[in-house]
Amino acid sequence: MDPAAALDRPASASRSWILRKPRGKARARREKPLFPLIDTAPRAARPLITLGLIAANTLVFLWMLSLPPRALQSVLVHAALIPARYTEPELARAAGLDPSNWWPLLTNAFMHGGWLHLISNMWFLWIFGPAMEARFTRLGFFVLYIAGALAASVVHLATHPESTEPVLGASGAIAAVIGAHAVTYPAARVITIILLVFIPLFVPIPAVLFALIWFALQLFQGTIELMTPNLAGGVAWWAHIGGFAFGALFAFIVTRFGGPPRVATTTYTSRGSWRVPNARTRDWDRL
Repeated sequence: MDPAAALDRPASASRSWILRKPRGKARARREKPLFPLIDTAPRAARPLITLGLIAANTLVFLWMLSLPPRALQSVLVHAALIPARYTEPELARAAGLDPSNWWPLLTNAFMHGGWLHLISNMWFLWIFGPAMEARFTRLGFFVLYIAGALAASVVHLATHPESTEPVLGASGAIAAVIGAHAVTYPAARVITIILLVFIPLFVPIPAVLFALIWFALQLFQGTIELMTPNLAGGVAWWAHIGGFAFGALFAFIVTRFGGPPRVATTTYTSRGSWRVPNARTRDWDRL
């Protein structure tokens, strides 16, 4: 049986398995009123993992764009996160889905619903990712990103167990990066664009304050969503919350018990306007 068709079950079914519009973990609309332009934390001079993740997300998106509608629908059903797939296993099997396949908890984090969705997420990753790659090393940052994506998916699954909406997007993982960044470099400044009507204001905000405001907005919207599910929009707020909490905990543990960073960094400075000098460590050649 074709999964995309099987999910459109008749009204007589015990649960209404209707595949709705994909729910992105972060759309670049009202849920991101704070738009970071640059941060002052030490950044990896060669952020290979960050660039690799951006490339992977972009390639997956371009591949999805190239698919015909029916093939794209099949990819969404199989690779995006549909919580009811695991909480309603009998109906999932009838729809041709394997409820014992847990890969969608990760694969959904490499899928996006549109150009704005992709660009917004990748920009946040580019702003906050290199600093975390420098602090936690390339392997540690990769673990943070992947584990953050899984944590975000698990929290969404726990808070929306009967949802049949496909969830996709990298911002659960990026929320983990933001949380880790706030714990690691709380005093670093995030140059933030705040729109005053049509006038952009460039405001330097401490990283911990930026993260707390961002988290408070997610928590507020997520609480409203749980209280009024019929009015919920297309954003997986609790995936953001879960990813952020995991990232903050990850950074707290690593910064308390881990060693010093060993990745060469390039540091932003207020001198010379936007000039970015290279700061090479003594062990640069061995990296």
